[in-house]
Amino acid sequence: MVLIDGKKVSADLQQEIMSKIGHFSTTTGKVPGLVLMIVGLDPSSQLYVRNKAKTCKEIGINSTVIELPAETTQDELLERIGALNADPEVHGILVQLPLPPHIDEMTVTLAIDPRKDVDGFHPENLGMLMLGHLDRCHVSCTPLGILELLGRYGIETAGKHCVIVGRGNLVGRPMANLMLQKIENANCTVTVCHSATRDLAALTRQADILIVGIGRAHFITADMVRPGAVVIDAGNNRIEDPSRKSGFRYVGDVDFDQVSGLASAITPVPGGVGPMTITMLMSNTLQAFRRQNGL
Repeated sequence: MVLIDGKKVSADLQQEIMSKIGHFSTTTGKVPGLVLMIVGLDPSSQLYVRNKAKTCKEIGINSTVIELPAETTQDELLERIGALNADPEVHGILVQLPLPPHIDEMTVTLAIDPRKDVDGFHPENLGMLMLGHLDRCHVSCTPLGILELLGRYGIETAGKHCVIVGRGNLVGRPMANLMLQKIENANCTVTVCHSATRDLAALTRQADILIVGIGRAHFITADMVRPGAVVIDAGNNRIEDPSRKSGFRYVGDVDFDQVSGLASAITPVPGGVGPMTITMLMSNTLQAFRRQNGL
């Protein structure tokens, strides 16, 4: 069984991105710029934004964190986004979700210039992905990170049956469209399963590659996995654990202890898909910088 080490791949990729940024800084005098916006004081969101800003600093991306109070109106937020869209020094814009209930997330997503939508959430980017124009869009960071892991570990994908459990906008739907593409590390036959799927285990057992992002701790058990399958766990669930000082720990959607004995390759949680998400955000920001500067 191969343990797919997302921490190592992420670290390697960050070094590659940093080298490219250094090259462009030397040759053009410019570096990528990313603005991270957060509305309100949600502790998890604040932690995510801090980690993203920290990674930017480490690899040479100019990052700015804009913290807005929870009572910020939708119009005020849209005005801020409009100014960032017009700023040539800003190549990527990320508005941390969730937003306060009085702000409509789709309206905010639509307001971001698709060229600067480094999260890959704008319908124009999602549409370009579905149509196969990957050279004209930004792909959502978690699915893109999974694709990178498959490639770095030399996992054969062409013609394989990829079963995706979960149909969310962050993982399931973009992942399905990505794995359908006739590109390296994809080109699969894809089945998407979800909460209403009948006899789910019968489908997951058909998977050569099983990708899970359903948001339920230890949802995938050994009886749901074909021996020799590649298992990618995009889940991140907090569960109680009295043995830990914190009183809790994070686990995936796959029961790792059960499934790891069957899989030919598997991602752990933590340390698998998770580290790749921020790294692919950095990659998308570099990509946005290059496209906007004709590099």
